[in-house]
Amino acid sequence: MAEIKAAITAVNGYVPDDILTNFDLEKMVDTNDEWIRSRTGVVERHILREEGKATSDLGARAIEGLLKKRGISAEEIDLVICSTVTPDLVFPATSNIICEKIGAVNAWGYDLAAACSGFLFGLQTGASFVETGRYKKVIVVGADKMSSIVDYTDRNTCIIFGDGAGAVLLEPSTDGLGIIDHIYHVDGTGREFLHQKAGGSLLPASHETVDNKMHFVFQEGKTVFKFAVTRMAEVSAKIMEKNNLASEDIAWLVPHQANKRIIDATADRMGLPEDKVMLNISKYGNTTNATLPLCLWDYENQLKKGDNLILSAFGGGFTWGALYLKWAYDPQ
Repeated sequence: MAEIKAAITAVNGYVPDDILTNFDLEKMVDTNDEWIRSRTGVVERHILREEGKATSDLGARAIEGLLKKRGISAEEIDLVICSTVTPDLVFPATSNIICEKIGAVNAWGYDLAAACSGFLFGLQTGASFVETGRYKKVIVVGADKMSSIVDYTDRNTCIIFGDGAGAVLLEPSTDGLGIIDHIYHVDGTGREFLHQKAGGSLLPASHETVDNKMHFVFQEGKTVFKFAVTRMAEVSAKIMEKNNLASEDIAWLVPHQANKRIIDATADRMGLPEDKVMLNISKYGNTTNATLPLCLWDYENQLKKGDNLILSAFGGGFTWGALYLKWAYDPQ
């Protein structure tokens, strides 16, 4: 019997209509367009401003488009894994809410939190369910309303993040295509340098935490940059070596869109030219769990069946890793 692998058979993304440009930020904090572009690569980011809308709305929109493209109904979905750091509520899980909004009445699901590596970790988690043979249609959605935890008076963080969602459908494959291998890591000592100080069980919300702006993203930029450049580049090169892949064997690097300099360093370590690197940070910023699927969505028409892809990410905590997959379908 042929080995079952989990293949991506559809991808879709969604970003809100409202755009926050670097020039808009110039009016809000002490920064400028040239400084932001040169240090991050971000030009604009999309922001969810609609009253009463949350991460689940972003994720639901991405999945609804995915189902339409694949020509299937929500009732056919077995499992929905939502990778996010901005859940609608502490509980229930945002996955539960998304299932209700899209009508996935036969699915179960849960949230996965691993900072910016969450979607990458979610892919392998979803793949494991498919590989057992018990699940035929698993959705992994990365969605974040980062604007809900960004302090727009902090010029070090507000320039980076945007809102968005991306989703993929995983289905069983027996032709050797799909998710092949992964290498993942965590290092809890990194929590000191990139985290949200309050809102968890360690420091529940209070007047003091709100007044001191402790419910926003905190980042010690230089330390995070140093770790990210090193770890993301190392693990991406390592998965190539583990699978006997040379640079010419790789069709695309799909990197987490945190900072263009980190992406460039990763590509250099892998020996890849710019035209083999998916890049959309300029128009979306860092959408955290949505960056990887948004890249796949943007570049979908350039992907060919059998293409070797390396997905790579680094996130707060610290979390990082790389995944190797063979693309399962030609452009539609």
